[in-house]
Amino acid sequence: MQYVPNIIFAILLVAGIGYFARNIKKLIRNIKLGREVDASDNKSQRWTNMARIALGQSKMVVRPIAGILHIIVYIGFVIINIEVLEIIIDGLFGTHRIGLSVLPESVYGFLIGSFEILAVLVLVAVIFFWTRRNVINIKRFKSLKGWPKNDGNIILYFEVVLMCLFLVMNATDSVHVIEATGQTFQDMNSGNVISQFIAPWFDGLSDSTLSFVERTAWWLHIVGILIFLNYLYYSKHLHILLAFPNTYFGRVTPKGQFNNLEAVTNEVKLMMDPNADPFATPAEGADDEEIPAKFGASDVMDLNQIQLLNAYTCTECGRCTSECPANQTGKKLSPRKIMMDTRDRLTEVGKNIEANGGEFKDDGKQLLNDYITKEELWACTTCNACVEACPISIDPLSIIMDMRRYLVMEESAAPMELNNMMTNIENNGAPWPYNQQDRLNWVNE
Repeated sequence: MQYVPNIIFAILLVAGIGYFARNIKKLIRNIKLGREVDASDNKSQRWTNMARIALGQSKMVVRPIAGILHIIVYIGFVIINIEVLEIIIDGLFGTHRIGLSVLPESVYGFLIGSFEILAVLVLVAVIFFWTRRNVINIKRFKSLKGWPKNDGNIILYFEVVLMCLFLVMNATDSVHVIEATGQTFQDMNSGNVISQFIAPWFDGLSDSTLSFVERTAWWLHIVGILIFLNYLYYSKHLHILLAFPNTYFGRVTPKGQFNNLEAVTNEVKLMMDPNADPFATPAEGADDEEIPAKFGASDVMDLNQIQLLNAYTCTECGRCTSECPANQTGKKLSPRKIMMDTRDRLTEVGKNIEANGGEFKDDGKQLLNDYITKEELWACTTCNACVEACPISIDPLSIIMDMRRYLVMEESAAPMELNNMMTNIENNGAPWPYNQQDRLNWVNE
């Protein structure tokens, strides 16, 4: 019977990590639905970007208060969960605070004391974030309704509960530490920097009651972490994991530089090939490479894998939308919505694939029109403000431009002003409706 808790712990651990791995596998499958893109260039710059932006949080502190508090939560939550390693070892092997057996008491106390201080700082930051979202009602958060708003709050509640459980666990840890070291955790007076002020709340309780409180907090803490881990897949907080690859694969070319469409290049080569039949149709069973690629993007499968990674990484912070000049002047465009819509459509396509035995069955829907409207796409000024504002190198503009390309090159659905300009360029070599011989007539005036 003494091994029953260890067996239960092992089952919970395997189930939690297994379910997380299963969801990550689905995530990778969905991202791979996009077109492959070569990101093997500028490796040193990519590693630098990842270290500076994802690890160093350099773009978060552009807005100092929120940025510094985010760093506190980020560092605190990551470092505090180092203790999860101790919890896992204790849970699997039936030990208690194994760290005391392998580390000098002063070192162990320093680590736990640091964790307690960080736990309090995380609590302060989380309360501040909750207040901004729900009391102050900052404009970029106020526009989030339903699940997006609830999702942001749920993760804050998770963090509050986990930090409190950690402190309670330390404050009530007496009986089991006596068995291991001959003294209580509080009597050690090493590491109880914060929990020493919480311990008096439990004065007068019997050893058995204290043991029950400590064990309950211990179990709830590790179960909460496993639930939190698996909640990430369904939450915007997936960026905790994806910010690192996303910043690595982020743009390293100048922001104003647009890429040439390979599909257009291939089409031009075909037109210039004297042996090619421009009216030939692909043979039945032809390889994908033989079938002309779509110009631009109308659905998530037309986007590239980095753009789909961007969609899953979006933190929904709204910095992009708050900087967007089109949005500020009342236009319908919201770069944040572009990313959220892309992610929602990609999730829908993934569920479609699962429901149809691994194959996508046409559902009569697509990203264009069903999620993102033409009005949104044409409201964009291509100023790159959204790209510059994003704290983790997400590029909403690339998706907007690929969908615009589809509208122009596949559907000839550009606004009249653009169609007139493109016609003038084609006929006159300039955007103005003047014959080339008349272009310098203004000099005569």
